[in-house]
Amino acid sequence: MGSSTKDQLPPYPNAARISDSQCYAQYTASLKCLEEFSSDKSKCQEHFDVYKECKKKEREARLERNKSRSLFS
Repeated sequence: MGSSTKDQLPPYPNAARISDSQCYAQYTASLKCLEEFSSDKSKCQEHFDVYKECKKKEREARLERNKSRSLFS
């Protein structure tokens, strides 16, 4: 069997692009917090909330940019 393009993609394509996100710093801060507190999520809730808010704003900005684009132009 030959190798297809599908076989070469990472299993989670979005995860491969997390470093391109404007929220990468918040993402890594959340992970560092989990490491520091031995995965005690309750101690890292503030980090999670900041990251979640960042992702929400990032998504809203992307949707706003896409509004100005037309599929038919």
